[in-house]
Formats: sequence, C-alpha cells, structure tokens
Amino acid sequence: MSSSFAPKHEYHVSVTQMQYDKPGKSFQISIRIFTDDLEKGISEDNNKRIFTIKNNDQNNPFVERYIRKHFILTSGQKKAEVQYLGKEEEADATWVYLEIPFSENPEGWKLQNSILMEVFDDQVNMTNVKSPAGPKTFLFKKGQTVQSL
Repeated sequence: MSSSFAPKHEYHVSVTQMQYDKPGKSFQISIRIFTDDLEKGISEDNNKRIFTIKNNDQNNPFVERYIRKHFILTSGQKKAEVQYLGKEEEADATWVYLEIPFSENPEGWKLQNSILMEVFDDQVNMTNVKSPAGPKTFLFKKGQTVQSL
C-alpha cells in the first residue's frame, strides 16, 4: 500500500530539455521525472531504502548520485562533467536541474539517458536537445540507452 495519494500512471516517461548556452559555454538541462518513479529508482539504488522526494528534503546527494549514474555525456574516453544544480518537486513530478560545461562541437558526442530503465521495462526518456547544430529530439528506451548527438 502506497502512502502517496497521487494517482498511479500507466506509462513511464521522463522528459529532458537540454539547451546549449553559448555565452556560458554549457548545456543547461532540466529533467522531468514522475516523483513516485524517481523515488522507486533511488530506493532500488540504495538497498530498497524508502525515499520520499519533497522540496527541502535531505535527498539531494541520492538524487545526484542516481542521475550521474544514468545521464552521461561522452566522447571517446572523455566524459563530460555533470554538475547537479538541484531539484524541484511539483504535483506528481520532480524537476532535476543539471549543467554541463561544454565548449566544443557536440558532434560525435554520445548521450546516455538510462534513467529508470533498470526499474521499468517500458521506460521512455524523451530528450529535446537544442545545440548550435539545431534542435533534435531523441527517444531513449531499453536496448537503446545511448545515442549520438
């Protein structure tokens, strides 16, 4: 029995907005994840410990570690440094904010977005990328967790 009164949803999806900030030489990233799904993912990642995500909770280190494990930008042996800025809970979803300092052409870089795929077989992570090369939308799902930008 869940202590949450939020209605359960039948589909598992996250939406990521990834926008290149030219003056700041960085990607500004916001990821919208259903809060109950995120709680489950973090719980599975921490020996089934129960997590409740709220604004001003003490769970940022757990959310950060989880996101860093599943949201990765790489090129060859290089891994971009993901900076966790925080999270914000609203209604039934949680926004996670990241920044990736980035001064080169994203061509040839690969993005892994495997958030919650170890929890839900039908998880889909839609990722909208706005870079100097123009806007693109990627769908990440089980068996297709890494795509070239």
